[in-house]
Amino acid sequence: MSEPALTREVIEMAPKVLLHEHLDGGLRPETVLELARDIDYHGLPTKDPVELREWFIADAPGSDLVRYLEGFRHTTALMQTKEQLHRVASESALDLARDGIVYAEVRFAPELHLQRGLKLDEVVEAVLEGFAHGTQQATLEGRTIVVRAILSAMRQANESEEIAALAVSFRDHGVCGFDIAGPEDGFPPTEHLRAFHLIQREDFHMTIHAGEAFGLPSIWEAVQFCNAERLGHGVRIVDDIKHVGDSYELGRLANYVRDRRIPLEVCPTSNVHTGAAKSLATHPIEVLRQLRFRVTLNTDNRLMSGISLSTEFENCAATFNWTLADMEWFTLNAAKSSFYQFDQRLAMINTVIKPGYAALRSL
Repeated sequence: MSEPALTREVIEMAPKVLLHEHLDGGLRPETVLELARDIDYHGLPTKDPVELREWFIADAPGSDLVRYLEGFRHTTALMQTKEQLHRVASESALDLARDGIVYAEVRFAPELHLQRGLKLDEVVEAVLEGFAHGTQQATLEGRTIVVRAILSAMRQANESEEIAALAVSFRDHGVCGFDIAGPEDGFPPTEHLRAFHLIQREDFHMTIHAGEAFGLPSIWEAVQFCNAERLGHGVRIVDDIKHVGDSYELGRLANYVRDRRIPLEVCPTSNVHTGAAKSLATHPIEVLRQLRFRVTLNTDNRLMSGISLSTEFENCAATFNWTLADMEWFTLNAAKSSFYQFDQRLAMINTVIKPGYAALRSL
C-alpha cells in the first residue's frame, strides 16, 4: 500500500505528541486583548487582533532571541490571577486537542506569575485546573487529549531548588517533570545542581533547555553533570557533527547523545525566529533525522512563531520531503520520550498512535 501524501488534511488528522510548549507563549491573540481590557492594561502595541497576531510573530529580518522574548513581557503580565491562568491553560488544552494532539507536556515558570499576590502552589493549582477544564471541553467536542505540566525554573534566578520541590509535590496531580529555562549564555545548568539532585533523589523527571542559544558546553553540562533525561532544543549538537564527503562524522558528545537515545525537543520555526538557525531549509533537524538521533518535533511558542504542531509538520514536510512514515517516526519518538508512565505510554502508542496512522494509510 502506497503512503498517502502528507497534505495538511492528513497532518491534521494524524495523532500527534507535543513535548515542548510554553504556556505563556501559546495564548490566543483575542484572549490577550480581552485580558488586557479586563485589567486596563495599556502596554500592547495594538488593539487589533490581526495586527496583534502579526506583531507577536518575531520573524522579521534580523530577529533574535531578544526580539523573540519581547512578547512574553505582555503575556506574563496578563497571567497573574487564578482566573487568568485558568483561562489560558484551559484554552491551551482545547487548542492543542483541536490540532490533533493526543498528549502534551506544557511548561511554565510559576515564579513569573506572582505579581498580584498568588503563591507558587496557587499558580500551579490554577494551571492544572485549567488543563482539566480544557480537556473536558475537548471531550465534549469528541477529541481526546492528555495534558500534563512541566514546571520551569528561570536559570538567571535563584529559585530552582524551590521550584523543583514544588514540581515533586504536585507529581501525583498533573505535574510530570522539572525544567530550567531562560538565557543559556552565562547561566550554565551546573548552577542549579541542587535542584537537579533533588529531582533525582525523588525519582522524578527532568528536561533541560540546552543547545539552543548556546553551544556544546551547555549540552555537555546538562547531560554529564545534571543527568538530563531530555534536551530542550538541543540542536547545537550539530556543532559536534562534521560533514565529510557523502557521510557524517560524529564527535564524542554527539555519539554519546545518540547512543544513549537522549531525546531532542526540536522546535525548528522557533529556532529560525530566535536566530539559532538561519532558515528552515538549513535547520539541522533533517541531518539529525537521517542520523537517527531521538528527534521530536515541537512548537515552543505557538503565538510567538505563528504556528501549530500541524503547520510545523507541514512546513518541514514540504522543506525536507518527509512522508507519513517520517511523521509517524517523529510522533513515536515523542511518545517514547514523554514523562508518561511506561504502561500508559505503551497503551497510547498501541491503541491511539499506531492505529491512527494505520487508518490514514487505508484512506
